[in-house]
Formats: sequence, structure tokens, C-alpha cells
Amino acid sequence: MSSLTKGLILLLVVLGIGVGLVFWKKNVGHTGSNVNGITKEEIELLVADLAKDNPAYLKRLGENPDMRKEQIDSLRELFALASGARAEGLANDPTNKTELETIRAQVIAVNYDREIHKDAGPMPPFGFIEEPQINAFYGQGEQTEKGFFDNLKDKIGLGARDNELAFQRFLESKIALIKENNPSLADKEISEDERKQAREMFAKVGIYEQEFQQKAQAGELDPNFVKKVNLQVKLQQAQFLARLYSKKNAEKMKVTDEEVEKFIAENPAYSAAEKKTKAEEILARVKNGEDFATLANEFTEDPGNKAPDGKLKGGLYENNPKGRMVPAFEQAALSLEPGQVYDTLVETDYGYHIVKLERKGVTKDDSGKEEETYDVRHILISNGIKDPDDPESQEMPAKMLVRRKLEEKKQKDLIEGLIARNGVSVPDDFDVPEVTDEMIQEAMQKQRKQMGLDESEAPAADKAPPAKKEEAKPKGK
Repeated sequence: MSSLTKGLILLLVVLGIGVGLVFWKKNVGHTGSNVNGITKEEIELLVADLAKDNPAYLKRLGENPDMRKEQIDSLRELFALASGARAEGLANDPTNKTELETIRAQVIAVNYDREIHKDAGPMPPFGFIEEPQINAFYGQGEQTEKGFFDNLKDKIGLGARDNELAFQRFLESKIALIKENNPSLADKEISEDERKQAREMFAKVGIYEQEFQQKAQAGELDPNFVKKVNLQVKLQQAQFLARLYSKKNAEKMKVTDEEVEKFIAENPAYSAAEKKTKAEEILARVKNGEDFATLANEFTEDPGNKAPDGKLKGGLYENNPKGRMVPAFEQAALSLEPGQVYDTLVETDYGYHIVKLERKGVTKDDSGKEEETYDVRHILISNGIKDPDDPESQEMPAKMLVRRKLEEKKQKDLIEGLIARNGVSVPDDFDVPEVTDEMIQEAMQKQRKQMGLDESEAPAADKAPPAKKEEAKPKGK
């Protein structure tokens, strides 16, 4: 199946923005135009499902306030960005408007399919919908399904209750989004087979969305199930909108070199001046005639200076094709003649480099093709520092650390501004149901049964719930 086809019939598209919605990976999604927050009751509705799906994780969540805060922070970021998209009118763009309605229909249809067939055994999505129903949907049978498309008419301006027309609008919108997010498909033309698959899947989604709406209105579905489906739609739509906002406003989050330099000048604790002084002293010794390789073995902080057998390499990198090294480093090296040392330090994100060119020429690659290569020696003095705000952190390049801190501040300021302007509401905490060891054991037994294991095949370590190792926040490189 082609990438385009997969994109066209994908049922639950999660357009990620880097938000760590850990325990919502399975339970994401709510209808409605209100994407400006989530209530404590809604969060607890999602959390309740973990009691049967993952009680061990739920227990840790209940015991660890930091884990709950991480989820709250993620939700605030999600709804802040989504509210920004609404405020800037991104949800009113015809393509985006169609996609929001498609997300709603897909989430409803998929969950409804799972609910009504949960005891029917393994089946592909919408596997119980037969061809006559699809034909009827497109007006080729005795009756035509219209519920979802009545809504589409109102929300995206369809001029007729024509499911074929609705499908065409959906197809055009989906193709536009796929190509926008994957430029390699910009010139891809949809085949007749791909169109047929998409048309069939579109009908199946419409049929089950219609059934869900009818049964929900008639009170024939569990109210909690309906609430959860609506909540999933809300979160899925919010994720889509947040991605749109993030993409449009990406430039606002970038930190310039000038901003980094200004911050370091105003905050000497983030300066790598001492490292630079050390590198300048070594460069002076090189210029005074000391052996470059010997100094490299003594002073370089480049871990690549040690060969697999432990032998030091004198700072040598051989047969480098053009384009492999960091641009500033490579430009300095290739400006030299063999045997020359670059007159000044070369600064990169890794630190301060003292550069000596050994050879320039042409070599053959593994396929026998000739390419320009060069041999270069360098001495690296890292410009890494520890974060003054976190003494236990690992060292990282000073400018990289400052850039990260400034980016985090810009993001925090943006999120807080969106929350204040758009009235985003997310609770400070939520309650977690009590989890017993019996609940954990039952969940593990169910999981083993699903994997085809009997009790005798279970590892001894499985007799007690494993403690999940919390993911450490990245420090340093």
C-alpha cells in the first residue's frame, strides 16, 4: 500500500507536536468547537479506563504528584496551542475545517465499531459493514446514509446532500494535507485503486458515525461511552489545531545567535571564557613549533581521538568527504594548504578547535567512484558548562545550553500568553482511583492470556508488578 493510500484511509491520525500525553496515547480525542480546556471530571473519565487497561501505571500515577503534574502541563500546552489556532482563524480554513469534521467522524466511527463488536472476536476495522450498505450510502441502493454529511453541509458549506460530493471534498482536503506534510508526495497522483479504497473507507466511517448519533440521541448507548468518545474527539481535534498553530508560529520560537550572545554577555555564569583561554594557549604552543599530534593526545577533549584498540590518533581524521564535517570546521580546514595550521580558533557547538590540514586530494569510495577528500587534525577544547541552575546536570556546550534555555522561556511565555488571552482552563490536579495488587495481578493474567501464555510460562518476575522506571529529563548532550 502506498504512502498516499495509508494517509487517505488512516483512521486515527495523531499529528504530534511534542506534547507528552503519556497516558492518553490510547484514549485521545471530543467534539465541539470548545478546545479551550478540559475539566477535572473529563480527565478522571480518561483515567478510569487505566484501572482495567494498565492498573500498575495508574498506581504509580496516584502515588507520584510529579507524574500527574507532567500530564497537566502537557494538557495546558495542548489546549493553549489549539486555542491559538482558533484565535488566528486556522480552524476556518476550508481544508482544516474539513479535516476537523473528518477527525470527529473517524473517532466516533472507530470507537463505535469497537464497542458494538467488542465480543465478536478479531476483525479488521469496519469488517462487519458489507458492500450493499456501502452502495446504499452512495445512493446505489434502496436508502442512503446522511447523518454525518448533513453536518458537513452546515460546517464546510456543501451545497447539496450528496455523499459523492462530500467524499470528493474529503479526498481533496486529505490529499492537500498529506502533500503539505510530506513534500516528497507533492507530485504524486492518486490511482484509481487508491481512490476506490478511500471511497469505501469514507462510506464505512459515515455509516457508523450515523448509527452512533442515532443511538446516542435515542439513549441506546452507555452515557459514559458517549462522553468518552466525545472527549476523544475533543483531544484529537485539539492536537490537530495545536500542530497547525505550532507550524505557523515556528519562527517565533527560534532563538537567534545575537540573543544567545547577549544572554551570555549579561550572565557570565554561562560563559566559556576560561575554556577559550585554554584553547588559545594551546594554539600558541602549536604556532611555536610544538608537535601537533602530541599536543592533541595530551589536550583534546574529542572522544573520537581514541581508536577502538585504545590507541590515540593524534587528533587525526582521514579521508573525510566534503560535507561530512561541521561547516565552520570544514571551511577552515579546506582554506589551508597541507601542513598549515589555521591561524585562529574555530568555534562550533562542540567547542574550540585548533585545526591543521594534512592532505587534500581525491580518493575512491566503496563503489569505485572518485570524490574529493581531505585529512585533518584537530584539538578540541570543549566549551561545555554545567547549568548554573542545576548543579547536578551534565556539561553541555554553553551556547547550546543558553539556546535551549531561551527557547524554553519563549515557549513558556507563549503558552502563558495564550492561556491568559484565550481563557484556557485546565485543573491543577486530578484524583486517581485506588489500585489494589489484585487488580494488577488480574491485568497481568489477562495480558498473558492475550499473548497465548499460561501461568506456568510466565516469568517469576511477572508475579509482582514491575516498577516502571521513570524517564529522566535529558541533561547535557
